Amino acid sequence: MRIDIVSIFPEFFGVLDISLMGKARRQGLLDVAVHDLRDFTHDRHRTVDDTPYGGGAGMVMRPEPWGEALDHVFGDAATPENTTMIVPSPAGTPFTQAVARELALEPHLVFTCGRYEGIDQRVVDHAASRVTVREISLGDYVLNGGEVAVTAMIEAIGRLVPGVVGNPASLSEESHEDGLLEYPSYTKPATWRGLDVPPVLLGGNHGAISAWRHEQQIERTRRVRPDLLD
Repeated sequence: MRIDIVSIFPEFFGVLDISLMGKARRQGLLDVAVHDLRDFTHDRHRTVDDTPYGGGAGMVMRPEPWGEALDHVFGDAATPENTTMIVPSPAGTPFTQAVARELALEPHLVFTCGRYEGIDQRVVDHAASRVTVREISLGDYVLNGGEVAVTAMIEAIGRLVPGVVGNPASLSEESHEDGLLEYPSYTKPATWRGLDVPPVLLGGNHGAISAWRHEQQIERTRRVRPDLLD
């Protein structure tokens, strides 16, 4: 999978060089490139923002540097079938595990990291005439910029790419994969600070263990996220 990121803070994404994401990049499973939006400006101050038309607080990211950056990232071969541009936005559709699985099948993802009051809407509209564009929200809250959301999405998507996680079976037992939250996990020692591991997990009866884990999923989901049971 090829991933391109456009940001005014490219150094932010050094985190993608560690852990499983870093290993996947070194193995060639993920091809990640980070582009500095300011490299596509042409004034001495490397300006990327201006005041909003219609007035209001804050600044809006200008279309010119974004247009040139996306021209560079898309290249001449970009089509709606082979390139998906993701715009993190609190006004977007929710990011879920199902969305992560959809995006993990795409060959080329382009992430745009907005700042201030966001990116001039014409950038998004123009890109939609060339590639598939998805505006996605990480949750019902507002961040200072898109970098945190993009990092979270890349990790959620990247770990679903075949070969990134060593044991693929572990992916099927996680929260949200079957509509329920994951069951609690335990390891050695069997007793710690007066708290015991549930006896069913020590008995070796795999049928009983499976049933207990499913019951725990339902109980945890009912307690923490009852909306998922609906």
